[in-house]
Amino acid sequence: MSAISANRAELLAIANAVATEKMIDKSIVIEAMEEAIQKSARNRYGAENDIRAKLDPRTGDLRLWRVVEVVDVVEDYFKQVDLKQGEKLQPGAKIGDFIVDPLPPVDLGRIDAQSAKQVIFQKVRDAERERQYEEFKDRAGEIITGVIKSVEFGHVIVNLGRAEGVIRRDQQIPREAARVGERVRALILRVERQNRGPQIFLSRAHPDFMKKLFAQEVPEIYDNIIEIKAAARDPGSRAKIGVISRDSSIDPVGACVGMKGSRVQAVVQELQGEKIDIIPWSEDTATFVVNALQPATVSRVVIDEEESRIEVVVPDDQLSLAIGRRGQNVRLASQLTASAIDIMTEAEASEKRQKEFAERSKMFEEELDVDETLSQLLVAEGFSELEEVAYIELAELAGIEGFDEELAEELQSRAHEALERREEANREARRALGVEDALAEIPHLTEAMLVTLGKAGIKTLDDLADLATDELIAKKRAEPRRRDNRDGPRENTRENRRDRPEDKGGVLGEYGLSEEQGNEIIMAARAHWFEDEPNEEAADADSSQ
Repeated sequence: MSAISANRAELLAIANAVATEKMIDKSIVIEAMEEAIQKSARNRYGAENDIRAKLDPRTGDLRLWRVVEVVDVVEDYFKQVDLKQGEKLQPGAKIGDFIVDPLPPVDLGRIDAQSAKQVIFQKVRDAERERQYEEFKDRAGEIITGVIKSVEFGHVIVNLGRAEGVIRRDQQIPREAARVGERVRALILRVERQNRGPQIFLSRAHPDFMKKLFAQEVPEIYDNIIEIKAAARDPGSRAKIGVISRDSSIDPVGACVGMKGSRVQAVVQELQGEKIDIIPWSEDTATFVVNALQPATVSRVVIDEEESRIEVVVPDDQLSLAIGRRGQNVRLASQLTASAIDIMTEAEASEKRQKEFAERSKMFEEELDVDETLSQLLVAEGFSELEEVAYIELAELAGIEGFDEELAEELQSRAHEALERREEANREARRALGVEDALAEIPHLTEAMLVTLGKAGIKTLDDLADLATDELIAKKRAEPRRRDNRDGPRENTRENRRDRPEDKGGVLGEYGLSEEQGNEIIMAARAHWFEDEPNEEAADADSSQ
């Protein structure tokens, strides 16, 4: 009896110790033990038997039994008994009853004990992995501190106490030495459930890591008085953050810098000397761009909202500063403002304006059949397209200095004629490409657009109907354009980007169609599909009669 009590106490002690060490529920360990004992019992009595084990978590009592079914004709002698045998095991048994047949406790031999140990370890390991996942799955975006356990193939394995995380090579700060045993802070990037257990991915290079560090150092950010609206990093080298204060009495930049730079320096030290530009954020895009390009001085900002591009003009002596070493300054400013930024000098901007002026003047001179002086006057007044001349209010056109109502009427008449000539030329080109006339009936599509569709191989209603809206109207992705030196070639120019598949937009992306217009075009092209359905049903009905 004492030996049995000792075994009971030992089982419970083991269960308690494992549950405490692995920080999992004791019931999971008890369940693992029961499963291990069942497996050993099946090895002893036969794997074909349906054997169950129950370990009392309070007393340690272990019960072992076999479950059998009472049947009329026995087919499986391990799991079934006839009525006569069933009545012996349990008086009053009936056909269809399941009977519990108690078994004597098994003495676990060396092999059985090893097998039971493996079952328990596996069960406990699975429970531990599930606990780790549940603990960390909702903590993405937090900063956590751990100890570097090892460095494997450039990836840093971090002991987080109850789990392990990994800082992959691309999420580390360049040239930062990782030494085993050192404490390290990192951002929990994401947590994934995988077959080998939860994978906790950490980062020290993500912009959010810097933002969280500022929140730890600047109480006003933690209290939501100051907000970091945007952040961009070149890890280990330079970073920019845009900050705004909800309290007009608090300077957001000064609060982030701290007394004698104490607050920002604490972040800089954690980021291995990364220089941080703290910039006042502004809802006005032009103002924010000027701030983002600090320390360079900006002369003028021109925003192209349709193309999501920003053209920035700087003095000649500020070009290198605005671009930064290897384009770093303009690249970070572009990330901060979420727009492509073109940097050019005053001389380049002037040259560009002169070129555009000459091109537009030439176009008006040819299309409207006017002299050079009149065409240049139109461009100087801000006209850039024939449509603007054709559809502007007559009084507004006549109100230009040197114009009168008669001249305005004549210019509008010539502009309409020029547009008609263009439309007719496009119509002929469209038909030559084999584009169906039915496409010309679809709303929002001009002859010029139909020519573009034809060149892309879209010539029938079905061709157009097969497209998704994005495939039709999506704009090309804009990229920052910059110069690394005044005499060197431009990077990321239109010529260099022409063949990049990721930059390809929709077929009609250049025409600035809205999503609503794109949807209307696609639905109009698909309309004939639905018109055919009733006719097909009627034909089927006629054939069946």
